[in-house]
Amino acid sequence: MTVSARPVWHSFVEYIALEEASSTKHEYFDGQIFAMAGGSPEHAALIASATFQLASQTRGGRCRVHASELRIRVEASDLATYPDVAVVCGPWLRDPENPRTILNPTVLVEVLSPSTEAYDRGEKLLRYKQISSLRAMALVAYDRREVEVWRRPDQAAPWTRALHGPGQVASLTEALALEVDSLYDDAAEPTADGA
Repeated sequence: MTVSARPVWHSFVEYIALEEASSTKHEYFDGQIFAMAGGSPEHAALIASATFQLASQTRGGRCRVHASELRIRVEASDLATYPDVAVVCGPWLRDPENPRTILNPTVLVEVLSPSTEAYDRGEKLLRYKQISSLRAMALVAYDRREVEVWRRPDQAAPWTRALHGPGQVASLTEALALEVDSLYDDAAEPTADGA
């Protein structure tokens, strides 16, 4: 007979203590703590490309674009994680248990990878949708030019889904969008001659 150990449950405060003592980022999911692996060069380039596009659209306005160093907490479903890109419009709503954690993103972007795609499209997306301030969620494909966008104009509206491919613009909010071709062109591997 095989006896498996039960996972140890951690509080959010215990998770924060681990994060502050660690050089590795971790995700907090239902009381469990998971180390987050680094991505491929393609993954990193797509994150940079999305960040650049969104930052150029928010300059001087009330929204701020954040790289994957910003921790977002979904209070309603016991998740704390580092989205690839987060946009917060208006003042940051800081978590009362940890002021370095933000509760009110307006737009989130996740660049998919073979190892995380099912989770990002499934359980993580469901949990992100529970954030009352969230208006759009973009899932950027790693293996083709495609951006899947989940949107809602306000908290009471239902979520809608749209796929955007080559030659299209993926609208996230009234003021924010991702140009699909530019997103992937800017993230393409450089050639030997620098072109």
